[in-house]
Amino acid sequence: METADHGQYSRREKNKKIAKWSAIGISLIGAYIFFKVFNPYEVDFFPTCPFLYLTGYKCPGCGSQRAIHFIFNLEFINAARENLLLVFGIPYMILGAYFDTIKVKTAKQLKIRQLLFGQKAIWIVLVLVIGFWILRNLNL
Repeated sequence: METADHGQYSRREKNKKIAKWSAIGISLIGAYIFFKVFNPYEVDFFPTCPFLYLTGYKCPGCGSQRAIHFIFNLEFINAARENLLLVFGIPYMILGAYFDTIKVKTAKQLKIRQLLFGQKAIWIVLVLVIGFWILRNLNL
């Protein structure tokens, strides 16, 4: 039986890791198929935004389900019309996930990560989200 010595995983740890990534993969494939096939404009089982329902104003996430549907169907203009923040946010989130998963980080990667995901970046993202929230509710 393998041990955790010398940076190796035990068989049980390997199986857990395989199970975790298999579940994530299956979930992502299922979500992809679901959002690609079902258009939120045409079916009634997608939930309505509670903030929009209660106030009549769109939250920063409003239109995300429709935007995801359009992205999966390669309709990027329509996706941007539904939720521009999500369209630009997806690559940012993917990059963040990449930085979280790589084991060895070079000095350049650490610098980029600090620039894009450090404390200043968090405040900038917050301002962008709030600004998007306000601007999308002004009938310009």
